[in-house]
Amino acid sequence: MKIRLIIAVILTVAFQSCQNDNKDTAKTTATPATAEIQNIEFQLKGTFPHDTLSFTEGFFIHNGQFLESTGSPSDRPKAKSQIGFLNTKTGKLDVKVELDKSIYFGEGIVIVKDKLYQLTYKNQQGFIYDAKTFKKLGDFKYANPEGWGLTTDGTSIIMSDGSSSLTYLDPENLKPTKILTVKKYGEPVTMINELEFIDGFIYANLWLTNYVVKIDPATGNIVGNMDLSPIVNVERTDNPRAMEMNGIAYDEATKKTYFTGKMWSKVYELKF
Repeated sequence: MKIRLIIAVILTVAFQSCQNDNKDTAKTTATPATAEIQNIEFQLKGTFPHDTLSFTEGFFIHNGQFLESTGSPSDRPKAKSQIGFLNTKTGKLDVKVELDKSIYFGEGIVIVKDKLYQLTYKNQQGFIYDAKTFKKLGDFKYANPEGWGLTTDGTSIIMSDGSSSLTYLDPENLKPTKILTVKKYGEPVTMINELEFIDGFIYANLWLTNYVVKIDPATGNIVGNMDLSPIVNVERTDNPRAMEMNGIAYDEATKKTYFTGKMWSKVYELKF
C-alpha cells in the first residue's frame, strides 16, 4: 500500500507540474502549433516483473502474449540478443531465437501475416522467421545506416533508424514504399526509437529521454506528448541499474498499454 501511495503522489505532482508548465508556455508562446500538441496524462494501473538482464529493443503483444527482443551491448556481458515470450509472473523470456552476439545486435521486431521480422543494429540486415515455429525463413537488407524499432499499421512494416525518418516497407519484398519525417512545430525530431501502432497513430520512445510521442501517420506531425518521468523515477528508485525507457506494447483486445525499458525490473500498465 505504501508503494502504491508513493507512486500515486508522484504521478499527481508530475501531472500538476506538467499542466502548470503548459499554461505558462501558452501565455508566452501561444501558437497554433503549440496548441495542436496534446499533453497526454496517464494513470498507473499495475505492474508485473521484467528481467533486469533484458536490454529491451522490441516489445509488443501477439495473440495475448508478450513478445520481446533484446540487444547485447559490449559493456553488458550478460546481455544477449534474443527473441522470446515474456513470462508475466517471472519476467523471464521463453527464448525462441538467439543471435550470435559477436556478429549481431538484435533490435526491433514485428509480426505481419504469420511472419516475424527482426532488425539488427548496424549490420543493415534483418531476419524473417515463421511466427509460429520461429524457424528462420530468410533475411533481408536495408539501406538505413542502422536498425532500431519496428511496428505495423496492418499493411506496411514501419521502421525507425534513430533519425527523424520512419521508413515504410512492403512486407512482401521488404522494399521501402514511403519515408515519413517526424516533426514537432514543423522541425524534424530525431532519436525515434521503439514503435507501437495504437488506434491509428504511431507511438514512439524518444531515445535518451523520458518521453513518448504520438505521431500522426498522415503527416508525420507529433500530436501528443507523454512525459513518463514519474514512472522512470519510480523504476530507478527500485532498480538503480535501469537504463532508458524503451518498450511499448498495446493489447488491442483489452485496450491496455504497457511500457518498460532496458534492464528494467518491471513492466508498467498505464491508462491514458
